[in-house]
Amino acid sequence: MSAELLNRARSGDRDAFAELVQPYRTELHLLCYRMLGSFQDAEDTLQETLLSAWMGLEGFEGRSSVRTWLHRIATNRCLNALRSTSRRPVTTGPEATSVAGWVPETSLHGEVPWLQPFPDLLLDGLPDTEPGPEARYEAREAVSLAFLTALQLLPPNQRAVLLLRDVLGYRAAETADLLGLTESAVTSALKRARTTLDAARTPGPPAPAPGSTQEQELADRFVAAFLSHDVNALIALMTDDVWVRMPPLTFEYRGRDDARRFFSAVHPHRSLITRLLPTRANNQPAWAEYTRDPLTGVFHCVGLVVVGYAGDRINELTHFEIGIATLLGMPRTMVA
Repeated sequence: MSAELLNRARSGDRDAFAELVQPYRTELHLLCYRMLGSFQDAEDTLQETLLSAWMGLEGFEGRSSVRTWLHRIATNRCLNALRSTSRRPVTTGPEATSVAGWVPETSLHGEVPWLQPFPDLLLDGLPDTEPGPEARYEAREAVSLAFLTALQLLPPNQRAVLLLRDVLGYRAAETADLLGLTESAVTSALKRARTTLDAARTPGPPAPAPGSTQEQELADRFVAAFLSHDVNALIALMTDDVWVRMPPLTFEYRGRDDARRFFSAVHPHRSLITRLLPTRANNQPAWAEYTRDPLTGVFHCVGLVVVGYAGDRINELTHFEIGIATLLGMPRTMVA
């Protein structure tokens, strides 16, 4: 950041302000997303953050970096948003039955119905700067859907403390200053947050590197099994503790037995899906799902599926609604 650019922004130059905050936009967006779990809510909060920064620029005294100052604003905006809403895990009621009448058991970890994916195209805009010295999680893990889900189960303050300390790598004193807390309060909140997150994480072999030959081979096997509509072939690709879910619906399944019952139950509907269009979200492989209109031959998008791997098996399969697929830039219709 140059003093000249900051002075121009303070004098009311909007172009200078845009240039000042541009290097941090994606990082701020991702911070809001991690706090809120919703891509759309994160976009709204990012805009509020930038507006607040623009209006409060005269009060920025330069005692911290612009990046830290923006992190402070974004985190507090997210905390305000979380305190003004009531987001609690949703339990499956008697109305949540499958097409075959089977009533699924909900996960003991709880549902996060507002969960949405984050497009990998936006992750390419992250700055090259390494996380701070206190960071505990690698960037790839800290954007996975499993990590995002576990985060949503934390109280807002614990969520903020863990992100600032273990993901962005701020020191305890810096985090306390950012949140207006004491260091002891930060240390206590971090300890509780780590305990909750560690309990929610499922140990297992690491996923293949994004874009690697191993990941592509797994993706090819998944697509072949999915489009063949062979339940046994699909289940054979999964870990024993596979997690299948469909936010914002209240369906959630843990383990291969429940996954098999679910895919068998929805077979009549799933067999209509005849094309998968690849994309990526949360540093994970994803596909938009399409059915073909028998009269026009046009393919219509019916959803998005994001897959997580553990070693050479699928350990997580998350299905999202049509609107999420289009949010990631996938076409609503395609001509054969």
